[in-house]
Amino acid sequence: MPASFKVGLIPRDGDETIMEETLDPDFGEAAIGRVAPVDSGLWWIILLRAYGKYTGDLSLQERVDVQTGMKMILKLCLADGFDMFPTLLVTDGSCMIDRRMGIHGHPLEIQALFYSALRCAREMITPEDGSLDLIRAMINRLIALSFHIREYYWVDMKKLNEIYRYKTEEYSYDAVNKFNIYPDQVSPWLVEWMPDRGGYLIGNLQPAHMDFRFFSLGNLWSIVGSLATPEQSDAILDLFEAKWADLVSNMPLKICYPALEGEEWRIITGSDPKNTAWSYHNGGSWPTLLWQLTTACIKMKRPEIAQRAIEVAERRISKDRWPEYYDLKTGKFIGKQARLYQTWSIAGYLVAKQLLRNPEAAQILTCEEDFTLLEARSLLEASPRRKRGHKSLKKPFLV
Repeated sequence: MPASFKVGLIPRDGDETIMEETLDPDFGEAAIGRVAPVDSGLWWIILLRAYGKYTGDLSLQERVDVQTGMKMILKLCLADGFDMFPTLLVTDGSCMIDRRMGIHGHPLEIQALFYSALRCAREMITPEDGSLDLIRAMINRLIALSFHIREYYWVDMKKLNEIYRYKTEEYSYDAVNKFNIYPDQVSPWLVEWMPDRGGYLIGNLQPAHMDFRFFSLGNLWSIVGSLATPEQSDAILDLFEAKWADLVSNMPLKICYPALEGEEWRIITGSDPKNTAWSYHNGGSWPTLLWQLTTACIKMKRPEIAQRAIEVAERRISKDRWPEYYDLKTGKFIGKQARLYQTWSIAGYLVAKQLLRNPEAAQILTCEEDFTLLEARSLLEASPRRKRGHKSLKKPFLV
């Protein structure tokens, strides 16, 4: 799915004096770093469902070419491979953070969008002989993915203390420290930053590596799509309230926290001059995230948090001419390379305002807890360890 389209002009066949507009899709060939987008196809599925729920017109999603498009995206994401995790393996720069920021592997943002897209597609895929295997694969992946994220990506003060006391080099099916995480990975900033009340889903998890950075979009969309449990969702919003000065401050909303600095910034970003500390994707503030925050708050029946963030933005965003992003730890400066009158900054604000006026409209984007998946997850958690050589699962996942 292209990340963007460029409008071009070509002469009309038979009359070169008349120019016609064309759309030139970019699949990454023209992108900075030539990285193909992963998130655009997932967003397309999510918004396709939203369009149908809002208009009541299901004819678009039932069209043969649209059904084919959904199936192609899903088959690509669900394809068998060497990766044994239920999470989606992607390269750096393949999502909203589209420059090198050390998010390669299994970044939370992609997992949240992946889960939400699977939930949405499950409602829209026409059940027929050719799609039954795909639907089964989607359900199996939803069960494994939600268990994996809820169990291993979650961190709060209690979990942090458990990680701090982890034993390493555990070789067994019953190991507590399944990914061989070394306690020294718990950074001093996190120990000081983590509030007693609240928690969040970490940015990434791989063997011997936990990226403890807080990524706003991944956490907010985990609430919207019910990838996080209701208790975890409330705790994420508790964190926003507890760390308001860090995540909102003068302009909502920090894309990630904290920023990469010094030698770590040089190594991980490749000395990216645009992603300096507290700028752009490296801890910059993005007003477009207001609509995701508002959707999550409405779902959890806590709209006052979104209202407060919108009031912060309204103090200056119009006077500042709707910048793409803001710089500094407090979001005090307009981004040094920020485009003005940025479409998605304006759209994010407008959608957030309209959602607060009409909270029921948020239901076109949200997914409630699926109790059939929840029951299957409970069975997965309660089941004894499978014996070696057991063949009941067609595709195993490390959960």
